[in-house]
Amino acid sequence: MSEAAAMTAPISPGTRTGTDWKSEAMRKRVARRYASEKRFRALGLAAIILSSLFLAFLLFVMVSNGAKGFLRTEVALPINFPALSGGMSPEALQGAQQKATLTSLDLRGLTEIAIEASYGTDGRQIFARNAWVEVREQLRDNPQLITENATLWLSAASDIDRVNKGDARPALQSLYDDLQARNAIQTVFNTPFLTSSDGVDPALVGIWGALKGSLMTMFVTLLLAFPIGVLSAVYLEEYAPRNRWTDLIEVSINNLAAVPSIIFGLLGLVVFLTWMDLPRSSALVGGLTLALMTFPVIVIAARNAVKAVPPSIREAALGIGASKVQVIFHHVLPLAIPGIMTGTIIGMARALGETAPLLMIGMRAFTATPPDNLSDPSTVLPVQIFLWSDEVNSGFVEKTSAAIIILLIFLLTMNAVAIWLRNRFETRW
Repeated sequence: MSEAAAMTAPISPGTRTGTDWKSEAMRKRVARRYASEKRFRALGLAAIILSSLFLAFLLFVMVSNGAKGFLRTEVALPINFPALSGGMSPEALQGAQQKATLTSLDLRGLTEIAIEASYGTDGRQIFARNAWVEVREQLRDNPQLITENATLWLSAASDIDRVNKGDARPALQSLYDDLQARNAIQTVFNTPFLTSSDGVDPALVGIWGALKGSLMTMFVTLLLAFPIGVLSAVYLEEYAPRNRWTDLIEVSINNLAAVPSIIFGLLGLVVFLTWMDLPRSSALVGGLTLALMTFPVIVIAARNAVKAVPPSIREAALGIGASKVQVIFHHVLPLAIPGIMTGTIIGMARALGETAPLLMIGMRAFTATPPDNLSDPSTVLPVQIFLWSDEVNSGFVEKTSAAIIILLIFLLTMNAVAIWLRNRFETRW
């Protein structure tokens, strides 16, 4: 009989003997157990280290590339406003006639004349394509400039910006060295990146339009998915009879939470755009589509939170004469709300990072102005990142990474709020 068979063979009464812990066979079994435990611990530790390295590498690449996107290169441009404007007074740039006066000034031509006067024929490749727009904005903010021979700091062209940030380009190096020798170049925080919208020049693009579109889309999503999801969970947990139809609905909701997001995009395309003829590429349709995707997540989280409330709470409330509705809204839901909010925020964070369903409903259009209402054409942060990553101009690379950093900060903030809510209001029974 083998050793293993001998150890597992039935023991007849009267023949039971004590375990010989010092035998060779027992020592080998104990050694194998310890070795197996050590291997398991080592594999777990290796998995954590590998995951941490991947995460650290991802963050390092994003931060190293994206940090440059938050910096902006500006070049000094002297402009003799009295000579180029014909002696216009500051009062003409104020009041109701300001817009018409600025239009009549031909600031595009005025800026090009000033650039050629200071930097010659090569000057046009120093400044961003729409640098004259910054001249207009500075005149609008400070009409007194029209009487001065002023020096304005304007956005540099994307190629000069890359040279300033260490991307050597031999064809422009001499031009950049000349700007440095004249103290005509500086690096500042890229505030317009946070306040402007999409554009064709990487030196002037910003994320405000996409960020505003994301907030409006999330507002619509929350407005629809939260009340419908919570009420559905309350009905299924507190009122629904236990039969095969209820089981079918529960299984369907659980399966919906795992359906690929692009399927919801196809559903939104057919229902909201084709059948209901709602405006394409709008925050309204985007929010409706993401609400379909977030709704099952909220139902599952809310059901678990409601189920976690002890039956004794319900029985005590019913015992003192409360109705079923009073039990639910006065006792059960207030106790379940931390779990519901945590699940809702996690579901919203997932919706914020989704791209595929929004591409299906046309939210990849070029939108150079932020949306003013829910039906205006808009885009969202993930789609904006996708569009910039597809641009040929290499100046969009750092802008893409910078936008990813903003999106990650947004997602981490939402998850931090969920954790805080759970720790702050969670009740342990």
